[in-house]
Amino acid sequence: MDPSRISLRRFKLSDADDFLNWCGDERVSRNVRWNTIKSKEEALQHIEKEVIPHPWNYSICVDDRSIGYIAVWKATSIYEQHKANVGYAIGVDFWGQGIAVIALKMALTRVFQDLPGLIRLEGYTVKENIRSQRVLEKVGFQKEGLLRKYFSLEGEFLDFFIFSFLSTDHIL
Repeated sequence: MDPSRISLRRFKLSDADDFLNWCGDERVSRNVRWNTIKSKEEALQHIEKEVIPHPWNYSICVDDRSIGYIAVWKATSIYEQHKANVGYAIGVDFWGQGIAVIALKMALTRVFQDLPGLIRLEGYTVKENIRSQRVLEKVGFQKEGLLRKYFSLEGEFLDFFIFSFLSTDHIL
């Protein structure tokens, strides 16, 4: 994929159909921390109430069409203000094209500037999600370990790998 076609931008309500297309696919939603979106109305509500108000949530776009997301959640504890979590997903039709790697590199060039005091960015992947692990590694994240039964999604406890990227690391 030509990298010039890929961009990050804030979500708009007009992204609802595209959002439903990729977020309504269980192959995508099983790797993110929310349930599968099942209707355009649900997509609109999610974008309006969860996505747009979020301070660091961007649509991954190809030719300005939303095909995924990348978001960063800053820690809320006073003792953890130096770190944040990153999450991302793209639609199945775009898997294996290097888009997530390009989008994550774009995000890394911004996030440490946008969030003063950020030193550590953490990425979590479901143990079975080898592709997402490769995305993090290709960008320069370091695999730190396995978190057993770390997160519950739709009643199932899942093992996750944790990766980190420091403000002093270099994007590969």
